[in-house]
Amino acid sequence: MSNQKVLLVVHQEMSDPGRVRQHLEQLGYDCDLRRHACGDPLPGDLDGHAGVVIFGGPMSANDDHLDFIRNEIRLIERTVSAGKPFLGICLGAQMLARAYGSKVAPHPDGWHEIGYYELTPTEAGRHLFEPGFHVYQWHGEGFDMPGCGTHLAATEWFPHQAFQVGDNAYGVQFHPDVTGQMMERWTARARHRMVLPGAQARDKQLRLRDRYEPMMEKWCERFFRTWLGLGNARPQEMVQAAAE
Repeated sequence: MSNQKVLLVVHQEMSDPGRVRQHLEQLGYDCDLRRHACGDPLPGDLDGHAGVVIFGGPMSANDDHLDFIRNEIRLIERTVSAGKPFLGICLGAQMLARAYGSKVAPHPDGWHEIGYYELTPTEAGRHLFEPGFHVYQWHGEGFDMPGCGTHLAATEWFPHQAFQVGDNAYGVQFHPDVTGQMMERWTARARHRMVLPGAQARDKQLRLRDRYEPMMEKWCERFFRTWLGLGNARPQEMVQAAAE
């Protein structure tokens, strides 16, 4: 492995890559953070990047009038075509679905997932998700499954929670990036959203955090090694081994 950098694309001035950045840096990667929606350019090519993560945001994957939405969908297509690892989180997952021809839309009955919800793995997703795994969510839109995608997990209201395209492109509707501290900030600043249909009260989210955060930490440790093809080696060790 010669690329030591992962591109992280966020959508607001104060967006925080959170746990994703923490785990990538623990694995020895540099994080190339771009706020493309705020004017940062995307890289012209991906030769210097080992992978790409596109995060969530308050906008919709259907906002084709926004240049950055169209640009990021094209970035997804370039990443997957180049065989690079791609991870789409929430909005990023919805853009991955759109890149492969699927529809993104609100829940037909108006349900939202804001809080911790149980994820049910499909047969194809059991190697990634254990039964009883709860994940943090913050969304009202969902996506249809792309025809070329492998369905990995569901929840009660949004049946398409995680999917895979090819060998190393993943979309997850939930938020592995959100740490406990980030969740406190989000729920404090957006208390008005806690009354939406399906959303959990803030005090319930705070109670569930201590129960489910350790599960997400362990999941991220496993997932990012799998996603980046590391096995048990750190990227520096792989570079040294390749040079010998």
